[in-house]
Parts: sequence; C-alpha cells; structure tokens
Amino acid sequence: MTDTIPASANTDSTVDIPRIFTVSESAHRIHNPITAEKLATLGAALRLDVGTRVLDLGSGSGEMLCTWARDHGIVGTGVDKSQLFNAQAKRRAVELGVAARVSFIHADATGYIADEKVGVAACLGATWIGGGMAGTIELLARSLISGGTILIGEPYWRQLPPSEEAAKGCLATAISDFLMLPELIASCGSLGYDVVEMVLADQDSWDRYEAAKWLNMRQWLDANPGDEFAADVRTKLTTEPERYATYTREYLGWGVFALMKR
Repeated sequence: MTDTIPASANTDSTVDIPRIFTVSESAHRIHNPITAEKLATLGAALRLDVGTRVLDLGSGSGEMLCTWARDHGIVGTGVDKSQLFNAQAKRRAVELGVAARVSFIHADATGYIADEKVGVAACLGATWIGGGMAGTIELLARSLISGGTILIGEPYWRQLPPSEEAAKGCLATAISDFLMLPELIASCGSLGYDVVEMVLADQDSWDRYEAAKWLNMRQWLDANPGDEFAADVRTKLTTEPERYATYTREYLGWGVFALMKR
C-alpha cells in the first residue's frame, strides 16, 4: 500500500511535535495510557471485518494500525506530525509484515479528510486537532462511510480533583477541562451518537505509559550530557514521578469510546 497524501494534509517537512515528547516517548510503541493488551481487546471488541479501512489521526508509532492489520486484516492510514514516530510506524509495519496494508503520512492531522471513506475513523488522545472532542468527532465523521464507527480517545476525571491546583497537577488548565465518565458518555449522546463500546485505562495502564518516560529520559540524559536540551530533560525527570503519583494517577482517567451515528 503506497502513501497517498490528500490536499488537506499539511506535509511541511518542518512539521513536528515538541522535542520533549520525542525524548520522553522515544521508546513507546503506544503514546497513550492504553496497554498492548487493551489495544488488542479494543480491536477484538469492534468485530472488524477483513479489509475494513481504518483512518487514525495522530497515529503515533502506528501500533494500533499495524497490530490490527496483522490480527484482523484491516487496511489503514495513519497521520502524525512527529517525524520520529512516523518513521517508527513504518518500521513497525515492516517488522510485522503488514507494510502492504498500512501507510503512514507525516503531516499535521488538523483538518485531515481521507480521499476514500473509511469504516473506522479514529483519534486517540489527540482531540486538539479538532479543537476538542466535539470538533474532532465532526472531523472524523467527514471521512466515515454511512454506518461506520468513530473511535475517540479522551481523558476524564476518575474522581473530581479537590482543587484547581490539583487539576493543574494533572496537566489540565482547570477542572472544567474534563468531565466525569458518565458525563463524557452523555456528551456523546448529545452529539447524536451511540456509545457502542469502550475500553478504559486503569492505573497500571497509566503507569506503563508515564513511568516508561522516566527511563527514556534518563537514558537520553546519560547519552547526551552536553546537549543544550539536557537541562530541560533533567528538570522534567526530577519532577515528573512525584507529580504523576500525586495527581494524574489518582484523579485522571482515559478511555477509547466507539461511537456510531444515531
């Protein structure tokens, strides 16, 4: 399968994500708090037919598309603005023997619409591309066949933070940034969608996502002591474990929700 790049894709070679993410998540295969096991559970739960076309906006290192192509025979296109992660996705496709079934485009996924309608349109953990969950659902729907499924990955409050300071400790700007899980599900209904499946992260999922960053950063620091970015990475590594254990791990949830238009 060759890469096809719609006119809607911004393929400027300077497009990339902030460097801290390419350092802290350099060895991640999944750039969200969902484990490989939960990703497999999601794929099985969707009852994917062989040949189902899947679009993944913010596809990261391509683990979802590559493993689903291997396990379910889907045909996929991923779009991500990280040069590093996009290259890793292409290598993963070769490693799993699915390079003919999936393609990865280095581009800003904001406003991206597929040339050919897909059966599943996904955005897991990157809903800023549509200005929030509602806008991202609307964007994904523009690439979707009638009766298709939207996958949206979004944070929610496991328990309401006791203060705005605690919310900011979860890297939110305010408590109002996220909803409790029942409210998040209800909001999908208010947009005219049925929630037909969900797979939720747990604290172990969060640990695997967040704690893995710490080893990535430490190994990078050991290998690059003279890099001009080293001071920033050192500050992040010094503060992140305590911040995460105090706030994110206790208060923030995350899940993937499968939606179908009513």
